[in-house]
Amino acid sequence: MTVLRSLVFLLLQLILTPIFSTLAIFTFPFSPLTRYRLISNYARTMIWLLRVVCGIRHEVRGIENLPKEPCIVLCKHQSAWETLALQVIFPPQAWVLKRELLWLPFFGWGLAMTSPIAIDRSDGKGAMKQLLKKGKERLAQGFYVVIFPEGTRVPYGQRGKYKIGGALLAASSGTPVVPVAHNAGRLWGRNAFSKHPGVVTMSVGKPIVTQGRKADEINAEVEAWIENEIRQLAH
Repeated sequence: MTVLRSLVFLLLQLILTPIFSTLAIFTFPFSPLTRYRLISNYARTMIWLLRVVCGIRHEVRGIENLPKEPCIVLCKHQSAWETLALQVIFPPQAWVLKRELLWLPFFGWGLAMTSPIAIDRSDGKGAMKQLLKKGKERLAQGFYVVIFPEGTRVPYGQRGKYKIGGALLAASSGTPVVPVAHNAGRLWGRNAFSKHPGVVTMSVGKPIVTQGRKADEINAEVEAWIENEIRQLAH
């Protein structure tokens, strides 16, 4: 049944993604926040399908910790699930992502309409300058900035290297950081076809003050909180 359900979800995703992406392109006359709110209905639809078709539900702990003002969200990256769920659970957000994603037919074109911070990872210093510049712009526009500090999806139970870009943006802007942990990789693994039924638990930490602090200190505190919380979720 898991394989059959996963196949049905994939087929529906293949049908709906070009439709939503094409509609997203036509949102360009609207303001960035309005565009985001319209386009994020795709993520809401996918999360609904995951629940109805695959039996994947979720619960959120600590959502009261999320500030009302835009902040920087540093989230564990295990699965494709969180790329959808964050759009459903959190306020409008701008994502830091590799620019190559915007080149994908349909999906990338629609993604471009959500005001992402698309960087060229091969250009080390240039990418960091772009992250800091665009990150501050998105915060000023009213977006939360979402960054996966590990940079790529890490298999459930494993730990990647926490890159310092998000902490640098926080330190240079004085914006609070909210760490986020979850166990989505337990049900929908990295690059996995099968999506197993169950409950994903997402935990939202208290805002971390960044004003007057060094980026490496902020990064270390974020990593410690997320990885400790991941261990708690495993019990």
